[in-house]
Amino acid sequence: MKTRKLLTKGALNIFALVVFVCSVFPVYWMVNTSFLPGSAVKSDTVHLWPDEFTLRNFTAAWNDGFVPALKVSVSVTLITLVVALLFAFLAALALSRFQFRSRKSLIVLILVIQMIPAEAMIISTFRVLDGWHMLNTVIGLAAIYIAMVLPFTIWTLRGFVNGVPADLEEAAMIDGCTRSGAFWRVTFPLLAPGLVATGVFAFIQAWNEFVFALVIMTRPESQTLPIWLRAFVQATKATDWSVVMAGSTLMAIPVVIFFLIVQGRMTSSMVSGAVKG
Repeated sequence: MKTRKLLTKGALNIFALVVFVCSVFPVYWMVNTSFLPGSAVKSDTVHLWPDEFTLRNFTAAWNDGFVPALKVSVSVTLITLVVALLFAFLAALALSRFQFRSRKSLIVLILVIQMIPAEAMIISTFRVLDGWHMLNTVIGLAAIYIAMVLPFTIWTLRGFVNGVPADLEEAAMIDGCTRSGAFWRVTFPLLAPGLVATGVFAFIQAWNEFVFALVIMTRPESQTLPIWLRAFVQATKATDWSVVMAGSTLMAIPVVIFFLIVQGRMTSSMVSGAVKG
């Protein structure tokens, strides 16, 4: 029995290692290629590490409109993140803490909205923004992203709110806190992991979205980073994949920084530990 457990554990560890390598290798290959010259990438020799190290690819990507596209992406993502979390938080509280008419119907409607492909609404969305004169604007694109991420963020946050017993607030109120004071001092800190988790989803969705940005942001100066990166791949000339990989690496750096900032809060164990005993 002990031998079987060891073999099972070893097999699971090997499987986990294979999954890890398969997940990390594309990222490594992107970064590795970004430090290689174009001639090395196009050659028949496989370069598993940057043995012909160069920074020219990053310089070319940086000087070819990276900073303006970065400003647009950061602006759209921050607006989407803040507004979506605010509305989703309030909606999740209403759905979890209050009983009102058509509450269940609203929950089902949120699920149904998630099932509608966003691409099916591109034409109608474009016409609406055109009528409002919001094409090629940060506010217009952010409004679309907010509408896209709200159903999932509301549903996710509702689960986190349900995981925090209302008895905690009642106990705080018995000890002298007001209802609002009990919420901000007891409930809200316990919901921090949920806010972080949904915030990560909203951040990734807004940062990486391509189709709506391609349709709505048509001017070169209003392009987001995914659209900017597409400009390096053209049918009229050979693609410099080294520069493409350098641009992809630059685009990934803000995401890595964001995850390093919030990863310490991405756990629900705070909630489970707070309600024990």
